[in-house]
Amino acid sequence: MTEQLNEQELIQFIVDKSKADPKQIQLVLKYEKDFIIKAEENAKGEVDIDSDELIDHILGRPDVKLTELAVDTILEAEMDYLMKKGFAGYID
Repeated sequence: MTEQLNEQELIQFIVDKSKADPKQIQLVLKYEKDFIIKAEENAKGEVDIDSDELIDHILGRPDVKLTELAVDTILEAEMDYLMKKGFAGYID
């Protein structure tokens, strides 16, 4: 994988899909990153994230002014982008 993650392209991709405010998208991504960093890796070095726990964590931040559906839509759009670019995938 030689392509680098382009944050501006990612945010624009999410804006196009979710119609959310770019500043709120950046907050969601920031809190998602914090949550993932604190998550425990399994023996293979992979992190299994429960999406409901992640959404609850993000919605619990006082500066996030979005609905649960909006946060979920942002996270889904981010995953679409990451999978399209080969950065992420789902574990069966």
